[in-house]
Amino acid sequence: MSRIIAIANQKGGVGKTTTAVNLSAALGKLGKKTLLIDSDPQGNATSGAGVEKRRCEKTVYDVYISEEDIENVIVETAYENFDVCPANISLSGAEIELVSMMGRENRLKNAVNAIRDKYDFIIIDAPPSLGLLTINTLTAADTVLVPIQCEYYALEGVSQLTNTISRIKQVLNPDLSLEGILMTMFDSRTNLSIQVVEEVKKFFPGQLCKTLIPRNVRLSEAPSFGQPISKYDPNSKGAIAYDELAKEIAAKGGGS
Repeated sequence: MSRIIAIANQKGGVGKTTTAVNLSAALGKLGKKTLLIDSDPQGNATSGAGVEKRRCEKTVYDVYISEEDIENVIVETAYENFDVCPANISLSGAEIELVSMMGRENRLKNAVNAIRDKYDFIIIDAPPSLGLLTINTLTAADTVLVPIQCEYYALEGVSQLTNTISRIKQVLNPDLSLEGILMTMFDSRTNLSIQVVEEVKKFFPGQLCKTLIPRNVRLSEAPSFGQPISKYDPNSKGAIAYDELAKEIAAKGGGS
């Protein structure tokens, strides 16, 4: 039985998709069969994993709206133990279409439950908003990993996300828990990064991931080449950090 981890933060630009792609690839390197579900209409996780989203005949949109069997949508990447359920711009219409549908909050959960035994980890990249796609993501997940950038407004929007997680637990997914808070874009040379980490520790005691993701140019470059950092520059600080994060998460258990 796989562990399903949602990567979510209402605030954009925090390294959410970067984390989804590179954590998935790093877990695959560890020998963990991993599926990345791209639930963000921008489809950046899809292209970041090297999948040409414009050529996908079926996407996660079909899973949400037509209840397509998710196995018919999943594509293999060029990387070990790493599959993707792709998304493209068609998913942007799903928010409106889902409103009038029965069981609208459980569409993704129902689809994912059918394949849980085929993967060790299922990572879901949620959109940077609190609409029905994010609600579906949180309803389907076992845990939520929240990336927060080491910048002045780091905690902006996080309290609203934690309130949403609480509501999801009460109504739709009582077993949902926090995987951890992941600090991204960390720069050890600046007092600001260190201060933000300390502030987040106070806000989320005992819930901060040990791994800190550094501010790293190579991490920023990799998506434009359609490669996870483990392929683009496996010796970079960013690659080493995501390898460490994968080990940290895998150590908690997961997989059949």
